Amino acid sequence: MLTLSVDGMTCQGCARAVTNALARVVTGPIEVDLDRKEIRVPDGSDMAAVARAVEDAGYDVRH
Repeated sequence: MLTLSVDGMTCQGCARAVTNALARVVTGPIEVDLDRKEIRVPDGSDMAAVARAVEDAGYDVRH
C-alpha cells in the first residue's frame, strides 16, 4: 500500500468524499486514517490520477 497525506480532511464527510473520489481511479482497497489525515491505496496505483482525484474533491495531497 502507498500512503499519502491529505491536507484539509477533517471529518467523516471529508473522508467519504475522498474515498468516493478515489474509487473512480483506484482498483482495490482504499484506506483512510482520518486522525493521521492519510490515505492508503494499492501499490501500482496511478499516483497522478490519485492526486488529481483528491484535489478535484477539494483537498491537497502531500507525497
